[in-house]
Amino acid sequence: MNIASILLMGPQTQGQETNPIMSFLPLILIMVVFYFFFIRPQMKKAKDQRKYREAIAKGDKIITIGGIHAKVIEVKDTTLLIEVEGGVKLLIEKSAVVMDPSQVGQNK
Repeated sequence: MNIASILLMGPQTQGQETNPIMSFLPLILIMVVFYFFFIRPQMKKAKDQRKYREAIAKGDKIITIGGIHAKVIEVKDTTLLIEVEGGVKLLIEKSAVVMDPSQVGQNK
């Protein structure tokens, strides 16, 4: 016997056939765990954030990604005109809004 024929023979089983689904079961379980503990909560958070950004109206108080606390003066399709302390007005993208100040310190 040469080495090639030994390697090609593989392990011999005593009449036991392995179920191919059982060999993929650990991989399937890992994928399910990743979905429910990582992917699904992240998608829910993104959906809630998108809803919040779409519901912003004139007079709402917001916090930007940079930590700026402001009041909304004007709402356009993709931008917001906000007013910060001292009467300074800034034009920002809606995507720069992170949260409502009433949510600060709350764990969702």
